[in-house]
Amino acid sequence: MQLVNDRYEIQGIPVLDIAQQFGTPLYVYDADKIVDKINQLRNAFSSVDLKIKFACKALTNVSILKLMRQNGVELDVVSPQELELGLHAGYEGSQITFTPSGVSFDEIETAVAVGSIINLDNLIVLEKFGQRFGGTVPCMIRIKPNVAAGGNAKIMTAHEGSKFGIDIRQREDILRIVNQYGINVVGLHQHTGSDIKEANAFVRAADVIFNFAKDFPNLQIIDLGGGFKVAYKEGDPTTDMPALGAQLSEAFLALSEQLGRKLQLWFEPGKFLVSESGILLVNANVVKSTPNRTFVGVNSGLNHLIRPMMYDAYHHIVNVSNPVSDQLKTYDVVGYICETDTFATDRQLTEVHENDTLALLNAGAYGFTMSSQYNSRFRPAEVLVYQGEAHIIRQRETMEDILKNQVLLEL
Repeated sequence: MQLVNDRYEIQGIPVLDIAQQFGTPLYVYDADKIVDKINQLRNAFSSVDLKIKFACKALTNVSILKLMRQNGVELDVVSPQELELGLHAGYEGSQITFTPSGVSFDEIETAVAVGSIINLDNLIVLEKFGQRFGGTVPCMIRIKPNVAAGGNAKIMTAHEGSKFGIDIRQREDILRIVNQYGINVVGLHQHTGSDIKEANAFVRAADVIFNFAKDFPNLQIIDLGGGFKVAYKEGDPTTDMPALGAQLSEAFLALSEQLGRKLQLWFEPGKFLVSESGILLVNANVVKSTPNRTFVGVNSGLNHLIRPMMYDAYHHIVNVSNPVSDQLKTYDVVGYICETDTFATDRQLTEVHENDTLALLNAGAYGFTMSSQYNSRFRPAEVLVYQGEAHIIRQRETMEDILKNQVLLEL
């Protein structure tokens, strides 16, 4: 979204026109921004054989998945349902990596049946996999390198206390099981967490994986996960992608040379690819003044965007209806849920009036996918701006959606 001639636009379309056409609350995604982020990652790692796997839990709309597929990006999924969405969007099973955590073994068998590569993250499942498939089905192993990094404790996934992955200190147990059943390990994986801005965190985790790689003669893939830091407001630090690409590529190519075979480097970005593409448009229901605060109550809440309440996440907010003004006022922007659901406190905005449209930025990742029907509110519609046109890619929910799986008991 850009401010052009005193109005906010996406690919030349006025944002207020989109809000008027489709109503609010509304998620809007800019396809050009997604493609730009894909290219940024590719350019940073242009010297290696790179494969990008979109961590689709960030945004699972099938039209977004189709856009990823058209741009040569494959998928990383964490559930059979995400797997089905990927197949529905046109992916082959072999283009989808299944990276579950703590699931029943039948989910793994479901993914194997469609040709997905499985990422095994605990010793019990590794042994079951060996007993069931031996060396007939290739797999990857998720390692926990015991590196703590990320923007919030809830999104750090590689530290010692994390549930994810097999602790690198269990290296001998891994090798014992792999050798016992002749398991065909073709890849090693780790994911440090989200919102990582320091290249050093990736390098430390990569060093652990690179060292372990020497124990697997059939290894083809090193998967370093995702978690690149994006900017939520002006001046925010971000992951220096060119610097990270240069540093990791050099070490990766050295590993390939040491092992005497060409390896493929995988990343699984989620937020990095889609966060900045998305906005959540809401309308101001009420502007409520009190002796010490002014609240803007909007027609959305934690049921549509839970990140501020769950992660203390910052989302920049602009008044689309009053984009340019010399006068700023201080507001708390709050939702309509019958619970504390604050989007922002003490936020400087151009003056807000009832029925103004506000935009919450960086809402493309973990927005709609973490939404709910709390308070029996409808989930919003989704729109993709593609090649200069706004397309509806999910209809707004109705009362029928809330009732369709309920059964009225005869009492």
